[in-house]
Amino acid sequence: MRQTSGKLITRNYAQFRGVDFSNRKDEVNMSRSPDALNMWKNYKNENGKGIETRPDVELLAEYSNTIFGLFFYEDGVLIHSGDKIYDGMNNVLYDGVAWNPSHFFAFNNIIYFMDGYNYLQWSGGASFVPVEGFVPTTTISKQPSGGGTLYQDVNLLSPYRINSFCSDGVSNDYILDAKGLDNEQVRVWIINSEGQKEEVTSGFSTNYTDGIVTFTVPPSEPYTVGQDNVFIQYKKTVDGAAEKIKLCSLIEIFDNRVFVSGNPDYPHYVFYCERENPTYFSDTDYIEEGTQESAVKSLVAGNNALWVLKEPSNANTTVFYHNPAINDDGGKLYPSVHSSISTGCSFSGINFKDTICFYSDQGLEAITGDVTTEQALTHKSSLVDAKLLNDMINWRQEMDEYTGFVKLVEWEGYLLTCFKDKIYLADSRAYAQVNDHYEYEWFYFDLNGKIVTDIQVCNYPLGDYGDEQVGRGWLCIAAVEEDGDGWKYGMYAMWNNHKNTRELESYWTTFEDEFNYPQYQKITNKKGCVADIEGEDVEVYAKADNKTFDFIKRFKKIPKGYVVPRIKKKKWKTIQLKFRSTKPFSLYSSTLESYIGSYIKR
Repeated sequence: MRQTSGKLITRNYAQFRGVDFSNRKDEVNMSRSPDALNMWKNYKNENGKGIETRPDVELLAEYSNTIFGLFFYEDGVLIHSGDKIYDGMNNVLYDGVAWNPSHFFAFNNIIYFMDGYNYLQWSGGASFVPVEGFVPTTTISKQPSGGGTLYQDVNLLSPYRINSFCSDGVSNDYILDAKGLDNEQVRVWIINSEGQKEEVTSGFSTNYTDGIVTFTVPPSEPYTVGQDNVFIQYKKTVDGAAEKIKLCSLIEIFDNRVFVSGNPDYPHYVFYCERENPTYFSDTDYIEEGTQESAVKSLVAGNNALWVLKEPSNANTTVFYHNPAINDDGGKLYPSVHSSISTGCSFSGINFKDTICFYSDQGLEAITGDVTTEQALTHKSSLVDAKLLNDMINWRQEMDEYTGFVKLVEWEGYLLTCFKDKIYLADSRAYAQVNDHYEYEWFYFDLNGKIVTDIQVCNYPLGDYGDEQVGRGWLCIAAVEEDGDGWKYGMYAMWNNHKNTRELESYWTTFEDEFNYPQYQKITNKKGCVADIEGEDVEVYAKADNKTFDFIKRFKKIPKGYVVPRIKKKKWKTIQLKFRSTKPFSLYSSTLESYIGSYIKR
């Protein structure tokens, strides 16, 4: 039998990949950490060699109330704080929005805002204004006695409709296509002899009950034979019509349309606007996704389809997708197709690097394979589920209507999962093989009590903002935190390569290493530990046999190079190293030598 006692083994911890919170102590990879905080792989720093402390979070501005929404545009930033919308720090653009998580989106150079109660728009003027719904012409080529051709659908966002008539020159009564009109003055336009549309304000009366406009003098026949020459606009309010759109909390732009859902009164409905017109939601343009027992949780555009992700359901109808189709009249339809996936969406979804991802009760899932024919669901968060899901459970018990959400955002090639004061980062460039499939590598940040209420990436170089230069690619975080006896509401920024100016704890722990000999005791070679580190102030710790970490040494003002901690531990089965600092530091590798001793004794 080969003698092992006295054998020297060298372990090299390098090529760090991410964390592994799975609690599989005997399976943790040497390049992963079972316990790490505020460390990540910065691919802009020497192409991702080593790991380093995450960027600091800098306060850009304080507001008097919770920030529910952020939106960056070419000339600035819009902020929904409390019941107001600000342009920048102090300029109020609207007063009277809801205390709800909100959405901004841009469409054809107009910025729209939805908060679950209001639907507003802004074209760069002095203030946001309520969206004035497009007025459809519902019937054309009408005779005064009625009839005609149905043209445009009723707009849920507008109580107004227009009918166009071809006058016969003798009729006084013009019958509209609806009865029971609102008691509001109708508007009338007539094509004059010069071919111009001219509004007339007198010479007619309205029977609102029967929907009839009566002219004192019959309008003349059209100067162009067969052309509509009389146009009548009336108002007919349908209770709850506009609220179908305004109460929605989920928004996605797809195929040049705005799709919305999340209305608590229509939990399984998806509504969509006319092409290129977010002010026009037809009363027939909606989709019922499965049964009403399960609500839509997320809308995601990707892979030439709109994905509708619903909460878990006993009917297993949880994931649908829609590809645009042309109907017989040349219009667009969005037929609903039930995917082969039955796992429900518990939180948000996102298109991450052309992969449709969402959170189920088991963690992060990804739709893979041929996404519109033979979908497969691949789990992507096994390495962090043990901690992530526990954090989510605790958070769900504490959450309120203002902070109770999971926000997904892509930043620096990572998918960030943000809730409460925690950020989990899934790496799109590194994959871990788990069982028979590949998952993301992960890192973990803690924002130290800053409860995230919104998080967005700034895509514009904004220049000065407060005392800071806000640049393209910054991660801007709206958060609330306790501050003495009260609360502080701020917009913060995190940007790559920014050096911390305040204390920020970060650390990296190696796995519980048995040095390939779990049945033997070991002893470290105190001269055989070398760490390739760069930083201002780094502490090194060691822990044997799952006891407590013992402080080894503090290294200050370390140039890019190496340090020698001189670790001396005897008669241990497993050993771990920990590198910690409250200042930024980078860890590139660490080597530890140990001698094999006698058998473990009980």
